[in-house]
Formats: sequence, C-alpha cells, structure tokens
Amino acid sequence: MKSAFHLAYHVRDLDDSRRFYGGVLGCAEGRSTDTWVDFDFFGHQISLHLGEPFPVTNTGRVGDHMVPMPHLGLVLGLSDWTTLADRLTAAGTDFVIPPSRRFVGEPGEQATMFFLDPSGNPIEVKGFADLDKVFAS
Repeated sequence: MKSAFHLAYHVRDLDDSRRFYGGVLGCAEGRSTDTWVDFDFFGHQISLHLGEPFPVTNTGRVGDHMVPMPHLGLVLGLSDWTTLADRLTAAGTDFVIPPSRRFVGEPGEQATMFFLDPSGNPIEVKGFADLDKVFAS
C-alpha cells in the first residue's frame, strides 16, 4: 500500500506562502479557500491555514548544530536534493543551515539544509545517495 503524510500548520499570509511553496519550492497547489491552501509537498499533502505559526527554538542537537524544533522534514534522493538546493540558492534563500553534508563516511551519511518559509516555519530537506540507507545505524 502506498501512503503519504498529511501535515496542517499555520502561516501568516497565503499569498506569500503560495509564492514560496509554489514558486520557489515548485509544489503544485491543490484545493484552497480564503483561509487555507493545500500543496503537493513532494508527494505529500500539506495544508497551510491562516494563523499564528507554532513557536520554534533551536534546541535539537544534530552533530555540531542546534536545529530548529519542531520542524517539517523531507527526504529526497541526492540528485533531487541537489536540484532543490540549487533552486533555493538561486532564489536567494536565507538558510538556517546551508546545503552541506554530514555524517560523512558513517552510516546515514546525508546532505542536509534547513530554511524557513515566509512565516518562519522551519523546513529541513535531507538528501541520500541511497534511500535504502535512510535508517542505517
């Protein structure tokens, strides 16, 4: 059975969110009303509702970094990750953690980047050369 996650969260402005998720990230817009909009977030459904975003603190220790918690995350194949990293860089994205590699030479070696949407919601995108190694320990 194929499955996809659904995540609904608050954003402050739907037009800014449409420009970012649709224009910058390249996500296809789905259904919407005057208070929310759905996007196909790389095969998953996110619903962005008008409201105050959840509080975020940099309290998640991963390697040498303190990462924003909570955050939305996505795992892509390395080629797709590189394409997205290039797209975000070209759009002038202000990265919390710029595109980089971590755990090099270890199980779970990955590329990663953290950035914020226009409402300050943190997003991490990981890239793996071999998606079968996502859970390697």
